[in-house]
Amino acid sequence: MNERKDWAALLGRILLALTFVTSGFGKLMAFAGTVGTIAGKGVPLPEVAAALTILIELGGGLAIIAGWKTRWWALLIALFIVVITPIFHNYWAMPDPQKMMTNQIMFWKNVSMIGGFLVLFAFGPGRYSVDKR
Repeated sequence: MNERKDWAALLGRILLALTFVTSGFGKLMAFAGTVGTIAGKGVPLPEVAAALTILIELGGGLAIIAGWKTRWWALLIALFIVVITPIFHNYWAMPDPQKMMTNQIMFWKNVSMIGGFLVLFAFGPGRYSVDKR
């Protein structure tokens, strides 16, 4: 029974973090475009915000996959999502129905991911992790 939970925790960590690893890597490879997108939303110091975003998404995602400092990375990513979601997926302020629907889905997907990262924060990474808790 415990072995099943440990494998489920490992797979869950990988699946939850994979979105952030791929997103962070994409932002790193297109840094100027990332800065432009962030600046377009009125975020101050867009270069710094882009660098922090890459650190949190790529670095935090890889740390969670490895199970290193999982609880703290999970909490940081959850807080990051809380801050960025209303800035980048404010579907309620978009007039076009298709944009509204797409961003509404993205908004609620992010809310779900906050829940997943809070579960990781609460229960830890499982046995198959660097943290081994």
